[in-house]
Amino acid sequence: MSSPVDLRNPGRPIHVGVVLLNTITEQLDIAPVGFFSGLDRNFLKDMPTEMVDDESKAQGYDFVYHWVNEDGKAPAKLTTGMNVLPTDSFATCPPLDIIFIGASRMGYKANEAEKEFLRKSYNACTAMLCVCGGFEPVLSAGLMEGKTATGPRFLLPMLRELGPGVNWVEKRWVQDGKIWTTGALLSGFDMVAAFGRETWGDGPLVDNLIKKGGFPERDIDYLEG
Repeated sequence: MSSPVDLRNPGRPIHVGVVLLNTITEQLDIAPVGFFSGLDRNFLKDMPTEMVDDESKAQGYDFVYHWVNEDGKAPAKLTTGMNVLPTDSFATCPPLDIIFIGASRMGYKANEAEKEFLRKSYNACTAMLCVCGGFEPVLSAGLMEGKTATGPRFLLPMLRELGPGVNWVEKRWVQDGKIWTTGALLSGFDMVAAFGRETWGDGPLVDNLIKKGGFPERDIDYLEG
């Protein structure tokens, strides 16, 4: 198995995947995946220089996006009645470099195929970004044991009982190795901004995207907002 790619110097397109389970996924949880479009060379080339200067455009990366569910055929359901046509099944999806997972319908339990795909993808990826309840299938797949993580603040007492092998903390977002977790759904936008700075630095491309795109960078300890 090849090592996870260096996202700062990938030498090839970066594969971003949204994993959609056999249930309804919270639309706003996975919306922050749009952050990567703002770093995408193909997207940037059409932007006027008043919005993105030539120096920033030259820093762009190539991305390939995958919307993945188990069979790769049935539309994946999102809240607000949206459907997403998958681009890949678990069997056909290439190794993913960045993985996005949003919350499932309350009470849904990931099946064995879904958990096995997450385990395989975790081994190959550089980052697994879990928004709000998106941690649940990752937890059930056994990937969070011994890690520090967060979740919606009002659920933390329950989560400490549900996952006693995880150090649950009250933060807006948390990184522990490859796994990033957040508080409630809109904290995903704070997390992806932090991920962008952590991964690609504070250069003009990332800084411009965060500031002009209005991505929040609120206090990690909920001291504001």
